[in-house]
Amino acid sequence: MKEKLSLAMARRTALAAQGFGERRPAGPIDRRHLKRFLAHNGLLQMDSVNVLVRAHYMPLYSRLGAYPLGLIDDNARGRKRMMFEYWAHEASLLPIELQPLMRWRMERAARGERVYGGLVRYGRERADYIDGIHKEIVARGPVAASDFDGQRGQGGWWGWSEAKHALEWLFWTGRVTTAERRASFERVYDVPERVLPAAVLAQPTPSAEDAVRELLRVSARALGIATATDLRDYFRLPPEDVKARLPELVEAGDLLPVKVDGWSQQAFLHREARMPRRIEAQALLSPFDPVVWERSRAERLFGFRYRIEIYTPVHKRVHGYYVLPFLLGDTIAARVDLKADRQEGVLKVAAAHREEQAGAHVAEALATELRGMAGWLGLAKVEVLPSGDLAPELAAAVASV
Repeated sequence: MKEKLSLAMARRTALAAQGFGERRPAGPIDRRHLKRFLAHNGLLQMDSVNVLVRAHYMPLYSRLGAYPLGLIDDNARGRKRMMFEYWAHEASLLPIELQPLMRWRMERAARGERVYGGLVRYGRERADYIDGIHKEIVARGPVAASDFDGQRGQGGWWGWSEAKHALEWLFWTGRVTTAERRASFERVYDVPERVLPAAVLAQPTPSAEDAVRELLRVSARALGIATATDLRDYFRLPPEDVKARLPELVEAGDLLPVKVDGWSQQAFLHREARMPRRIEAQALLSPFDPVVWERSRAERLFGFRYRIEIYTPVHKRVHGYYVLPFLLGDTIAARVDLKADRQEGVLKVAAAHREEQAGAHVAEALATELRGMAGWLGLAKVEVLPSGDLAPELAAAVASV
């Protein structure tokens, strides 16, 4: 096993670990593919922005190609669900098998640890009201915040109502979970006993130490090669918990300390990480894809400086509103600002920018990928607007595909 890796080798290792070391399946994508993805990657981050497609639908498409959009929704609800929702790398869908590993986080939340500050105060000050909401759910069954009477709150906290505050506190602490998401993306809550498989609920609760150790193993397998910060970030684990567990994983042989050219931090290689000589990926990546969600890691691996500009005033945006990196081979070759105009049936490319490391045929490859994405989303055509240094070439390539 190598003790020192070139940056190119580290990049290929990371991409292979994320599922970009294999060709996309030729046949239909089904539950088996989703199960394999989850077993290896460990989660799907969620986000409410729907200007293109919601974030948790994208990673499977990026790796496997077009699949029925209902595949994820169908396996995130019902008694045969494959996933449950909780706070991991932000709000996430996780394999149902990981639920016991999240209970330490729920227990800490109940004690007022590592929960958003305002929600901690709310949990202390409104305990009786929260208990009343919980009893209501037990009696009524699945409910959303909008099912309760009352006015929305004012000002901060996204205008949350009293009921929404209570429901989120109960969700953090594990007393309720997500039964499903409505078409509006609104969370529907119910008690775990009516949502999660009995076999999962019957599993013993690991200690915080054992749970963090196992979550780090999942992170390491999903990342392939990573710094301690990368490993911690995958499930947003507390630094003090990670610091104690990493040496144990090194001693057990799960993690192998290595040096990566150009990295100032110690790197750790997962013991099963593959180091392919070549990556032949061609994929658009969600801003919330594990390949790029930790911006400093994306910069270390790809020389790619990435900032999502959704909350940036229009006149200050550099690349656009909802910008997706384009992975070509083992480099990020371009970035495109995309919008699905469902009324017009058009995938709009509001801006297209070339990266320094882009090759000669990036426009053609990107045009093919955009056509494929449009078809997956049920859009009839791709329209490239004249913004960005890659736009003219990309427009010509789209017209010829």
